[in-house]
Amino acid sequence: MTLALACAAMLGSNAIAQEVTYVEDPAQGYTFNKFKSNWFITAEGGVNMQFSKHDVQREWSDRFAPAFGLQVGKWFSPIMGFRGGITYMGSKGVAKNATAFGLVYGENGQPEMYKDYYKTKVGNLGINFDAMLNVTNWWCGYKPNRVYNFIAYVGGAAYAGFEHKVGSDSKWDKHFDTNIALRGGIINSFNVSKQVALSLDIRYTCIGARQEAGYNYGALVNNASAFLGVTYLFNQRTWTAPIVPVCPPAENCDPIRARLAEVEARLADTQRKLDECLRRPMPTAAAPAPCVAPLATVYFPIGSATVSKTDANVLKSVAAQMKADTSVKYDVCGWADNYTGTEAINNRLRQNRANNVKNILVKNGVNASQLDVTTNPGDKFSGKENVYLDRCVTIQAK
Repeated sequence: MTLALACAAMLGSNAIAQEVTYVEDPAQGYTFNKFKSNWFITAEGGVNMQFSKHDVQREWSDRFAPAFGLQVGKWFSPIMGFRGGITYMGSKGVAKNATAFGLVYGENGQPEMYKDYYKTKVGNLGINFDAMLNVTNWWCGYKPNRVYNFIAYVGGAAYAGFEHKVGSDSKWDKHFDTNIALRGGIINSFNVSKQVALSLDIRYTCIGARQEAGYNYGALVNNASAFLGVTYLFNQRTWTAPIVPVCPPAENCDPIRARLAEVEARLADTQRKLDECLRRPMPTAAAPAPCVAPLATVYFPIGSATVSKTDANVLKSVAAQMKADTSVKYDVCGWADNYTGTEAINNRLRQNRANNVKNILVKNGVNASQLDVTTNPGDKFSGKENVYLDRCVTIQAK
């Protein structure tokens, strides 16, 4: 059970150690840039067509008039923006009477006729302000590298109307009035680079014109315009989403649970066997065999196989013991430490040490048949601090 708890603790620590990453999350919105960021300027030019009470009587192909504008704006977020600028809209139409504003005069100084109406031409120049909505970013999410954006806008404007004299004295004249207008439209924007975008702006403008006798305007004058534009985007142009932590997906722990269940089953089986073993009667142990110590041990200096005079006298006494019972055979085993010298040198030392001890024993009357010379390649005592005990020859009865 303890092992199972340890395994569970390890799994828990591994889960905690899994790395948490931090990424931008567009779902959390976008941070507002500094006020100096995300500005743009647009130059636009196109055509305008007016739909007042009588203008629709004129042939539609003869009602196109030039229009142009210059807009400066700022995006406050990837979705919401604002712009303001100057817009000019020309208009061509017809009037019912010869006192209408904006009559077109011929070279003969007389108003030009179209069927039963008098031709008119008016210019409207004003300032405008628009609130913009990037529908593409709103519906599809912001992408800095997106090529196409669909933008809708609504706003207001104030226009000054001018009469255009055509004939021997061709010029703009007679400021007519300043009128308030509502406008709205859609912009199809195509990014051709990180700084430049081309656009097609389809716009509807409703101007509240004066209602005075003799004028061609009713309470509302409708205009439809189409502009081709070029937009330059100033730095900074992109947006940054909030940084949020992302936790790794939860690991499937079923295989680990299965392994833990297997370990617990093995532990239970081991515990059962241990209990059975503890319930068994303890067998009577046989007396251990006595430990037979070496008859003698002769020690040597490092790298030497020469028996000292003192040890030679010891071996003389050992020989007397061996001759007392010639039926006993002895192992004369040579040792060397494994911490100094090479393997070949140490093997030679072992053999020479054992042979030199045997020769002294034989010289002192021991029968050579009682002596078996062997070597041991291991350490007699483990540890580098015991190397002095490893440089020896042991004499032990078999």
